[in-house]
Formats: sequence, structure tokens, C-alpha cells
Amino acid sequence: MERSFISKNPSVLVFLAILSLFTLSVTILSEGFGIGVISTSFVKTLGKTLCLCLIAVAMDLVWGFTGILSLGHFAFFGLGGYMIGMWLMYERTRLIVVDSLAQVEIPPTSAEVVDAIGTQIFGVVGSSEFPLIWAFSHSLTLQLVLVVLVPGLLALIFGWLAFRSRVTGVYLSILTQAMTLALALYLFQNDSGLRGNNGLSGLQNLPGVTASQDVVSIWFLWASALALGLGYMLAAWIVSGKFGSVIRGVRDNEARVRFLGYSVEVYKLAVFTLTACIAAIAGALYYPQAGIINPEEMAPIASIYLAVWVAIGGRGRLFGAVIGAAFVSLLSTWFTGGQAPDIPLGFYTIKWVDWWQVLLGVTFVLVTLFAPKGIGGLFDLWTDRRHPDRHGANWGPDDGALREKEAME
Repeated sequence: MERSFISKNPSVLVFLAILSLFTLSVTILSEGFGIGVISTSFVKTLGKTLCLCLIAVAMDLVWGFTGILSLGHFAFFGLGGYMIGMWLMYERTRLIVVDSLAQVEIPPTSAEVVDAIGTQIFGVVGSSEFPLIWAFSHSLTLQLVLVVLVPGLLALIFGWLAFRSRVTGVYLSILTQAMTLALALYLFQNDSGLRGNNGLSGLQNLPGVTASQDVVSIWFLWASALALGLGYMLAAWIVSGKFGSVIRGVRDNEARVRFLGYSVEVYKLAVFTLTACIAAIAGALYYPQAGIINPEEMAPIASIYLAVWVAIGGRGRLFGAVIGAAFVSLLSTWFTGGQAPDIPLGFYTIKWVDWWQVLLGVTFVLVTLFAPKGIGGLFDLWTDRRHPDRHGANWGPDDGALREKEAME
């Protein structure tokens, strides 16, 4: 009888159990629902970290398992934030405008209300008219659809053009970085329709919700944990089946997989588009917790950081991507938040706010040279100790492949 997905992947249950325990612990210790040990600001930091772990899983799927080093996935992350941010900003402004106009003796027309909303939102860039891209901003349902549709469509078009031309390796990485840079530069313009470098702000205020930020932060923590759990399960399911075997083959020897009759471009495009949608969902949950989004969030350096997280955690291991993103993100918050003590050397004082990026770069180089399996590789030591009796020649090319004696049992 064929074994179920969970029975073949017990690590998924372990991950979900740890994630559930973490979420429950934070909830109990929070100010909104618990004893107040963890501040609301730190709860938001943890919620945002879970979103970064989700995009790291997407990055590991496209890079660690498929071999596509995308330096543009943070563009999809940012687009997801912009799509949900448009509704948040529109609806919040609409409620403010309606309350203010309700005190006028003559009731305003719907056109006057829309004009007042437009003036409030776009007055900062010298406009009062809604751009075409805001056509569905009044509808939460449609904007949620656009959270996935817009980044997914961009990834589909870009991927189709790149993969059908068989652009690979560093050239593909440069193209994805160029796409991200072009999108960021476009959004910096005031006539882009998204308020230029001002971006969208006040996203932490949910329209019509009277609950305090203490409570709202926990809601977003739950949503982020749920999204990460589902995203991890989806990624694990993909890589555990035939599809996962094919994309690993594409990563290791694309020419051989093509020779065997598989449409390599279709597999690449499917993974690239799917991971773009996952990244967009992560962004849609991240920026309401951050409270603001602007084009600087989509700068190419952000996607490079994403690759560093996955490399440090251990690419080709979903749990490694989560560990890398959580570890580097929380450590970055500690160093850049002024919590790390300065180191006086007499002739010079090391301030971690200035030196954190240098430390991160050095760590990336050291991991690449001396520990290519990243932090996740430490689990191999424990796994090897659990199975000291394995012997015989490998029946497959990969580490951990079935061995002769095991195949005969």
C-alpha cells in the first residue's frame, strides 16, 4: 500500500508542531491576549519574520531545488504588499472622508466623496484623480485576487520570455535583477499611480476594526503562521513527488533532463510563477504589520539578502530556508536596532548599526566556502549518528540514496 505524504515526510509534522507551539507561546506571552511579557512591537517583528520565512521557502524552491538563482523575488513580495495596501489605504481614507462630510448640511454626492478620497490619497504627489490601477481598490475581494494575479502574471510573462530563450545561470540572475530595478525605478515616479517614493502608509490601521494594535498584531501573527505552515506543506509536497525529482534533475543536469523528453521550460516556468505567488502572499501579510511600503522595499539588494538567508540556512532544504531567514532577520533586528553593544577598540569604536551588513557579507562568504550546506547541514551530523549501520554502495547519485543492503531487505 502506498504511503501517505505525511508518513513519507515526518519532518513536515515536526515543523508544523514547532510552528504551532511557537505561535501559541507568543500568544500567551503577548500584551493582546496574554500576560504581557512580549511587547506588541516585538510581536509584529515576529509576525514579519514568519512572512520572511515564507518567501525564503519560495526562494529555496526556485533556487535550492530548481537551480534558478532569482534576484527578483522581492519584487513579487513588494507587489503583493502594494495590492493589499491599496485597499487598506482607500478604505481607511473613505471612512475618514465620510465621517467628515457627514457633518455637512447638504449630503455629498458619491462623486464628491470619491474626489475627496482622491485628494487625500494623491494630494502628496500633486494629484486628486484615481489612476486606472486603483480601479478595484474599493473591493477587498478583488484586491486579494490581484495580490496573487498581478505578481503571478508578471512572473509568467517574464519567465516565458526568459526560459523560452534558454537564458540560464548568471545571465538569468542579471535579468531578474534588472526586472526588479526597473520596477522599483518606475514606482519611484510620482505618476506611477502609487504615490512615488512616499509609498503607501498607515497600513497597520485596519478599516472598521476598533481593536487595539495589541490584538491586531496577534491576528496577523496567526495569519502569518498559517500561511507559512500551508506554504511549507505545499513546497514539501511538490519536492517529494515526481515533480520534485524532475526539478532537481533540472538543477543538476538540465541537458540530460531535456534529453529524456521533459519540457524543462514548462517546469521552470511553473516553479517560477508559483513561487512568485507565494512571495506575493507573504508580502501581503508583511506590510500591514510594517505599516508602510515604498519602492525602496523592492530594491535589488533586498532580493540579494533573500539569497543570502537561504544560503546561510542551507539551500535545498526547506527547513534550512526557514532557519536562515529567521536567524538572519532576528539577528539583523538586534544589531540594527541598537541593542547590540558597541565594541570600543581605543582607536576606533565598532558600531554594529554600521558594520552589520559587513558581518552578514563575511558570514555569507564563509558559509559558501566552508559550510555549503549551511546551518541545515548540522542536522546531517545528527542524522548520520542515528543511522550508523548504513553500508554498501549507493544505488543513486545523491547523498542518502538507497543502498544495496537496504534495497534487498
